Amino acid sequence: MTVLGLRDIHRRFESGGQIARAVDGVDLVLSTGEIVGLVGESGCGKTTLSRIAVGLDQPDEGAVWLDDQPLLGSDGSVARSQRRRIQLVFQDAYGSFNPRRTIGDAVAMPLSRHGELQGDGRRQVAALLEQVGLEPELMDRHPHRLSGGQLQRASIARALALDPDILVCDEPVASLDVSVRAQILNLLMDLWRDRGLGILFVSHDLGVVRRIASRVAVMYLGRIVESGDNESIWASPRHPYTRSLAASNPSATGRWRESRDRSLLQGEPPSPFEIPPGCRFHPRCPIVVDRCRTEDPALRVVPPEIEVACHLAE
Repeated sequence: MTVLGLRDIHRRFESGGQIARAVDGVDLVLSTGEIVGLVGESGCGKTTLSRIAVGLDQPDEGAVWLDDQPLLGSDGSVARSQRRRIQLVFQDAYGSFNPRRTIGDAVAMPLSRHGELQGDGRRQVAALLEQVGLEPELMDRHPHRLSGGQLQRASIARALALDPDILVCDEPVASLDVSVRAQILNLLMDLWRDRGLGILFVSHDLGVVRRIASRVAVMYLGRIVESGDNESIWASPRHPYTRSLAASNPSATGRWRESRDRSLLQGEPPSPFEIPPGCRFHPRCPIVVDRCRTEDPALRVVPPEIEVACHLAE
């Protein structure tokens, strides 16, 4: 059963008379109890897409659906009944909290806004903090008195307050130390198993996505260039960009480590203000041919059931 659907999403930004195509025709679905990893370099449009998925930003074209009901109403706002079903966990946990309010106030706010706060809410907040591995006593502290890992746990507790069906996690471990990163990933996996959550996990790290996702979508310069089952993507990626991400990962083994020299990404991604003609990856592609420079490849299915936008996928 599909819970979340993003259909033909386009998002453009204007600056200095130029148009940047941050998201350029993306389709993505997330089913009940599924973890989908959305991976790509910084600037590829992942964060913009995640904000659109939860209704914090509006697409210029396309629509977001929850169980075949539009996320946004006719006035562009998220309906209250839909808002509680999908919640965002931010990358910058500290920046997502009001420094003047306590952690308890922040975690209780969604309950208060939806009329579900019982008394002063301390018992509800304590239960939520315990679910994410925090001592209830931390609810009286302000954000600056918590570590980065504790703040991200508190951010997850706040996202869980309304018992959502879906969490959209935008680089939730990118700014954390390695040991703390593993703890947060384990917490998300536990919540996924215990609550049956659907999770859209956004990351630039294919290795992290490999660990937790059931499906993977690889994004480059505003578009999905490859998607499929997690193990199939990792074992036999068909797009040269995905192969480069695999070879660049510290956990790469076997042929990805052996092919590291010829697979590593060269140069920087083009500007979304100046997207190249043809395949948008061709200026950095190690196997580019003339066709790639003029013809934009469409997503198509190649064995084993991987969708890929590459003329040379076979």
